[in-house]
Amino acid sequence: MKKLDRDGFVTVRHGLPTRVNDLWTEGGLNVLAALAEHGEIPKGFVKQLLEVREVLAPAYAREAVRHAPARVAAFLAGAKALGATAAEWTRFDWELHHLLAVASGNPVYALILNGFRGLFARMATLYFERPAARESSRAFYATLRDAAAAGDAARADQVTRDVMTRSVELWRPLERRLAKERGR
Repeated sequence: MKKLDRDGFVTVRHGLPTRVNDLWTEGGLNVLAALAEHGEIPKGFVKQLLEVREVLAPAYAREAVRHAPARVAAFLAGAKALGATAAEWTRFDWELHHLLAVASGNPVYALILNGFRGLFARMATLYFERPAARESSRAFYATLRDAAAAGDAARADQVTRDVMTRSVELWRPLERRLAKERGR
């Protein structure tokens, strides 16, 4: 019960009945992990999560390039070796965003990102099955590598913002497919 209370699923008060919370207004970051591990992903949720990432990722990419440009550029050099499997793209993309969040110098970015690691793994694998998603990310990795090599934090912000917007667009057909599969 303590864990459920801490994560925002319920409110436990001594001497009062336990109250089930509205997850969307009272839940914590661990709700994301629980949904990824045990729950059905609500319709539209991944798109909403991508929209949040669209706001956060440019900020942590900008700060990572400001604080650790060589580290970011060196990591991105490994993108050239990516093949065609969704699993390797998912792993690389996760590791990139985690590196950017940590290198930003603001540990809250990493905490937020870690909150949806399991969900990311599930959804990114579907996303990266599509050649268009891999092509978009390959171009992003190359452009971000160039920005990092030049120490251009503003450019890192912009290219990350652009690819995050594109990822929302690329997700839409997948969302429709998943909705049809749920309807069966």
